[in-house]
Amino acid sequence: MATLYEIQNDLLNLFDQIEEAEGEITKEQSDQLEIAEGQLESKSIAYYSIIKKEEGTISSIDDEIKRLTAMKKRSNTLITNLKGRLLNAVNLFGDEKKGLIVGLHTFKKRKSTSVTVEDSDLLPEAFIVEKVTKSPDKKAIKEAIASGEEVSGASLTTNYSLSIK
Repeated sequence: MATLYEIQNDLLNLFDQIEEAEGEITKEQSDQLEIAEGQLESKSIAYYSIIKKEEGTISSIDDEIKRLTAMKKRSNTLITNLKGRLLNAVNLFGDEKKGLIVGLHTFKKRKSTSVTVEDSDLLPEAFIVEKVTKSPDKKAIKEAIASGEEVSGASLTTNYSLSIK
């Protein structure tokens, strides 16, 4: 029988292979992942260790996404503010046709048009686009089936998930 260290090491190598294959599991890998009765305790502990490690990785990734999102927001705010200040400088000191020439750079203002809708209720119907989305009411379906009603196109499925305490 393999030692816990060997089992954990083999599993880590196996999970690395699966990760490199973007989560795809071959038949051979699936057989290696099966828990034999003789290795139940050691494999369960090894699996738990890997689950906790991956949960930690996911948590770190989520934290990094939040940090990068905040950094992106700060950068976008800075860019917007700086562009606004440059536009003010072009308005104050620039030529209408040539813009503002500073060193090797030319700053000009560009005119564009956008639509501002103050009250969509006052718009004629020709200018209204209706968007309709349909989705099943799973709560109502579950209640109906649970009470004995037959709902064609739907059924209740019993799922099992792992609880670790």
